[in-house]
Amino acid sequence: MLKIFDKKTKSINWAAFILATAFLISAVLGLIRDRLLASSFGAGDELDIYYAAFRIPDFIIMVLLMGAISAAIIPIFTEQLIKSKETAWKYFSNLLNLFLIILIISCGILFIFAPQIISIIASGFSEDKKLLTIALTRIMLISPILLGMSNIISGILRVFNRFLITALCPIMYNLGIIFGIMFFVPYMGLKGLAWGVVLGGGLHLLIQIPILCKLGFAPGKILNFREPNFIKTIKLTIPRSIGLMANQINLIVVTVIASGLAKGSLGIFNLAEGLSRPILSLIAVSFSVAAFPALSLSFSKNNQKKFQKIFNSVFYKILFSSLGLSALLFIFRQAIVDIIYHTGKFEAMHSALCSACLGMFCIGIFAQGLVLLLAKAFYARQNTKIPAFASIMAALINIILCFYFVHLLSFANNFQQGIIKFLDIQGLQNIEIIGLPLALSISSIFQFCLLLIFFKYKQKQPQ
Repeated sequence: MLKIFDKKTKSINWAAFILATAFLISAVLGLIRDRLLASSFGAGDELDIYYAAFRIPDFIIMVLLMGAISAAIIPIFTEQLIKSKETAWKYFSNLLNLFLIILIISCGILFIFAPQIISIIASGFSEDKKLLTIALTRIMLISPILLGMSNIISGILRVFNRFLITALCPIMYNLGIIFGIMFFVPYMGLKGLAWGVVLGGGLHLLIQIPILCKLGFAPGKILNFREPNFIKTIKLTIPRSIGLMANQINLIVVTVIASGLAKGSLGIFNLAEGLSRPILSLIAVSFSVAAFPALSLSFSKNNQKKFQKIFNSVFYKILFSSLGLSALLFIFRQAIVDIIYHTGKFEAMHSALCSACLGMFCIGIFAQGLVLLLAKAFYARQNTKIPAFASIMAALINIILCFYFVHLLSFANNFQQGIIKFLDIQGLQNIEIIGLPLALSISSIFQFCLLLIFFKYKQKQPQ
C-alpha cells in the first residue's frame, strides 16, 4: 500500500485525472452524507444548527491555512527545494511547528468566545438553537487543528507529485462524517455530527504521515519566528488570507440572513451548494491543484513560455468542461434533488426549494472554477495582492446583492415573477433564500472578469 500511495505522478493531466477520480468518489460520499442528513433531520432546526456550527471552524481553516498553502508554502518550498533538499525540509519543519502553535491558540480563543460569535452569525436563531450551535462549534474547533496540519502536508506532497495520497484525504474526511451520522448520532444526538467531523479530520491527517516520512521528513525541534522564509511566508499569506476572509464573510452574511428566514433555509442553501460542488471539485479543483506546482516551478525557473502554455491549456479545459456540466445540472436539477434528497423528513416543498437554489448556483459554477485557476496563477508568481483585492470587491458586491435580492423576493414584483418563471416554481412559498445563491453566482462572475483583466495586464508587462 505504501508503494502505491508513494507513486509519483508524471504529468498535469494524469495528476488531474487522479484528483478528479478521488474527488468523484469523495463527491459520491458527500452526497451519501447529505442524503443521510436530509433524511434523518429534514430541512429543519437540526440542519440549520449543524451548518451554522461549521462557520467558525471553516473560517479558521480557510483564512489561516488555505491562504498559506495556496499563496506561499508551495512556491517557497519549491524555491528552497531547487537550492537544497535539506534547507527545504528545515523550512517545512519550522513552518509546521509554528502553524501548529498558531492554530491551537486561535482555536482556544474562539472556543472561549464562541457564545458571542454565534450570537452574531446566527442572530435569527432561538436561544435553544444558539446554545446547541455553540456546543457543536466548540467540538468542531478540534478539526481546524487536524485539517490545518494535514493541508500543509498535502501541499508539500504535491510538490513531490504525490497526488494520489492527497486525493484520498477528502474521501477519508467524508467517511469520518458518515461514520458519525450512522454511529455517533444515535448515541450522542446532534453532537455526534460534530464528533464525526473531528474523526474525519483525524483520518485526513493520519493517512498522509507515512508518505511524508518516506520522502525524508523528520520532525525537528525548530521554533524560529524570525526565519527569513517564514517571514516571507507570512508576508505572502496575509493578502491571501484577507481575500479568503472576504469569502468567509460572504458565507457568514449568508448565515446571518438565512437564520432569519423560514426554518430550514440555511440547510436548504447548503444542501444545494453541496450538489454544485462536485463539478468544481472534479474539474476546476483537480486541474488547478494539479497545475499549481508546475506553474510555481516554471516561474521559479523564469520560464514564461511554459508558464503561459500550462495556464492556457488548463484554462480552456476548465471553461468548456464546467460550462457543459453546469448546463446539464441546471436542466436536470429537480430530478437530481428528488433522487438524492427527497426521502425521510425531507419533504417535496424542501426539494423544490433546494432545486431552485441549485439552479442559481449553476449560473456561476464556471466563474468559480476559473477564479481558482487565475488565483493559483497569481500565487505561482508570488503575487497575492491582486487575488485578495478581487476577493474583497466580489465580497462587497455579494453582500449588497444578498440583502437586495432577498428583499426583492419577499414580496410580489417583476423581479420575483421573473425568477419564478425562469425556475418554473409557481406556487412555491418562502423563496427568499433563492436570492443568496443568485448573489453568489453574480459576484463570482464579477470576480472572474476582474482577475482575468489583471492577469492579461500583468502578462503584457515586462518580467
